[in-house]
Amino acid sequence: MAQAAFAPEPAPQSPDPTSPSPGSIDRPTGPSFDVLRWHDEPWTAQLALDLLPETNGPKVEVLSGSVIVTPHAGYDHQNAELDLAYLLKQAARREKLWLYAEANIVSGADLFIPDIVILDVPGGGRTTMDIGHAVLLGEVVSPGNRRKDVIDRPREYAAAGVPFFLRVDLRNRVPTIALFELTDGEYRPVSAAAAGTTFVMRQPFAFSIDPADLLGEEAPVEEAEPLGQGADAEGDVER
Repeated sequence: MAQAAFAPEPAPQSPDPTSPSPGSIDRPTGPSFDVLRWHDEPWTAQLALDLLPETNGPKVEVLSGSVIVTPHAGYDHQNAELDLAYLLKQAARREKLWLYAEANIVSGADLFIPDIVILDVPGGGRTTMDIGHAVLLGEVVSPGNRRKDVIDRPREYAAAGVPFFLRVDLRNRVPTIALFELTDGEYRPVSAAAAGTTFVMRQPFAFSIDPADLLGEEAPVEEAEPLGQGADAEGDVER
């Protein structure tokens, strides 16, 4: 009887390190928002800075181990922030203070991006600054984030020892500005004004403005925003 030929089994091959294993997730090799899909450990400011890309789009902040993504606010918010930052910057420089808009501020493991940042040192060449250098932090209140801008952020900034907090509120398109000073661990109001009157502050530098000057022209009726995209639709997305 003829003997059957013996064909040896092929030797096992080492897996290609560049090929994903079954069920694995393709992980980006550089900064990418895709990392939000697979990173399941608590986030820190440093992790976010290392793993997420720089963006001029949504704000990406870190609070208590979570990443918080906030879309751009409405046009009234943008107008008020830009105009106020421009005017405040000139007054701050006379007192050797430095103003930045929407800059990275690190507080321990948390990463904040306030609308207005005033520092006691320049930030040129830096990506972040420690909150210990913040003299004043400011927020323009967004309709969808009132609790964050009115309650949460001031409490967090006060806990970090930031001497002054500035709040701009555009509710009902009637701008108001209020300045708070840190006293015994809490912010106490020191100056406030509504549209049509003059807001005056003397610390941390002299500055005055009619809050009405921060409001831009209203959009024509025919260019009203599509349903579901109005100011009330703003809000944070937490991961």
